[in-house]
Amino acid sequence: MITPAFELTQDPDFLTIIIKVPYARASEFDVYFEGEDFKFYAKPYFLRLTLPGRIVEDGREKASYNTDKGTFTVRLPKEIPGQYFEGLDMLTSLLAPKKSRSAKPLVEEIGASAELSEEEEEEFDWEIEQIPYKESAEGTLPLQYRYGFGNLRSGVFQRLQDELSDVIDIKDPDKTPVDERRRKRLAAEAAKFEPDHYLADFFEDEAIQHVLKYKPWWVDAHKKMVALQEETHKEHDTHPFVVFSEEEREQLRKFTNKSYLLDKRSRHQVYLGLIDILLAYCYEIRVNEGDKNVESSWNIRKLSATLCWLESFTSIHDVLVSFGRRVLCYPLHRHFGLVTRAFNDTVMILQLGKAAVLKCLLDIHKTFRENDPAYILNDLFITDYCIWIQKTKSKKLAALSESLQKTTLTKSHIGFELEELEAAAVLVQEEESMLKAAGTVSKQQLPSSESETSDSEESSSTSSSETEGSDSDEQESSTSEDGKINSLQGTLQEERTAPLIDCNGLRQGTNTSTFEVSDEKSKVSLQSTSVPGKLVEELEKQMHTAIRLSEQPEGLATASCILQEQEENRLSEPDRFSKDTTGKGNFLEVSSKTNPLLFLCSTNEDEY
Repeated sequence: MITPAFELTQDPDFLTIIIKVPYARASEFDVYFEGEDFKFYAKPYFLRLTLPGRIVEDGREKASYNTDKGTFTVRLPKEIPGQYFEGLDMLTSLLAPKKSRSAKPLVEEIGASAELSEEEEEEFDWEIEQIPYKESAEGTLPLQYRYGFGNLRSGVFQRLQDELSDVIDIKDPDKTPVDERRRKRLAAEAAKFEPDHYLADFFEDEAIQHVLKYKPWWVDAHKKMVALQEETHKEHDTHPFVVFSEEEREQLRKFTNKSYLLDKRSRHQVYLGLIDILLAYCYEIRVNEGDKNVESSWNIRKLSATLCWLESFTSIHDVLVSFGRRVLCYPLHRHFGLVTRAFNDTVMILQLGKAAVLKCLLDIHKTFRENDPAYILNDLFITDYCIWIQKTKSKKLAALSESLQKTTLTKSHIGFELEELEAAAVLVQEEESMLKAAGTVSKQQLPSSESETSDSEESSSTSSSETEGSDSDEQESSTSEDGKINSLQGTLQEERTAPLIDCNGLRQGTNTSTFEVSDEKSKVSLQSTSVPGKLVEELEKQMHTAIRLSEQPEGLATASCILQEQEENRLSEPDRFSKDTTGKGNFLEVSSKTNPLLFLCSTNEDEY
């Protein structure tokens, strides 16, 4: 038989059951209902429900079948008109057989039934339960410690230690008692806390402020619920504000219904573990703005000490402190504002009732189911929470939300000296701002000082110009002499690069060294109009050794001839040679024009 998809709705007088039975024969179906029982059969579908209220057969019942949609709709009258049926969205609980709803174990102590009924009526005490310390012998310690939902599991990690090493932080939990788990967790958190990361998110919080403005689905649902309660002054079931998707309904139908027999201490730990898991889920939804990513599973299990360290809490305040510490140690955004916002979100979800809690648990279940190996946490915690929450009394969740709302959490409770870090960082920031302000003032004063400096430079330049004016008269006398020397240097520079050609038209070699005037004395000596005879004779002797003759290239024949003619014209000028009156011989007189042969001889003389 196949359990069909179904959903239930109600109005003040009728209960409506919509059953999806595609490809079923509409002519072959059976419907049976009486009191709290409802049964439907249409081959191959079979559905059996245990309703939260009584229905009656009085002729007002109706049934219809939509062939296009493949849905069968049954409309049943309520036995008590106006009665509100609670928990119509708790599909797993509705599928349970009638006999299993008592939650009685197969083996129980005498008088246990009276104790269970008393447990349902008593107000839950959320204060810390104090137990006198009893020192026990080592031999009496259990071989394995329990964990999971209601501490009902043990020995799981011995078989799956390799697979679960990436899921939980504690090593060998089967042999680690609860107190030691807590000590190791606190030590790991203290080692992981980074003040620099915290202060960076504290001062540069633009991204965090954007995340804090995000409104998840439960914010609008809570506003609608509060507005309705203010109008009618009556508490209503919140299922109209919480809608389950078809995928979530399908998952509820797949769950196997169970009954949990928990003692008072275990129930207390289950409620506190629920708060811890919801806090981590609210943080994940807010920082990712409702979208899922590859880090979603890691965020939820890492921020929940119940999932990551198999922690068993004893008070709501311990839950909040643990969550606050882990938010400031592990995720990307480490801001205390996210802790308080997740705290407020969890209060809203609990006030919305078990339908809202169940919707959150189903989302967590899906996230873990799609992640390997986090799916194991569904078997240890989330699946049992999804089944258990459907049978929880609404007043218990209301009392839990009220106690959570009254609990306070401050930065001093976290234990990382957050207030001292922030105060020190603020002081450093103020000092830096003062230094920047001082630097700005100094920069503003700098232009005025530069103007004063420019004024002084202008005055100094004025005095220097006057000094230069007084010195100009002295320099005018030497200007004429420098002009002569400069004209001589220009002539030397022009003829220094010219090729030296003899009377036969041969060009001098290019390796001949050039003549350079080193000082003013040499320049003046070159301007003299006569040279002693002895010096001329030595120059004539040295000319034959200094001038290196080479054969004239064919390509330069015409140019050499032209240069030879120019040389002959210069040599033919009058008064080039004069005869000595004593008749001792002819000697060379230095002309006012420069002669390259004379420069070449002077160069050779310097070389000697």
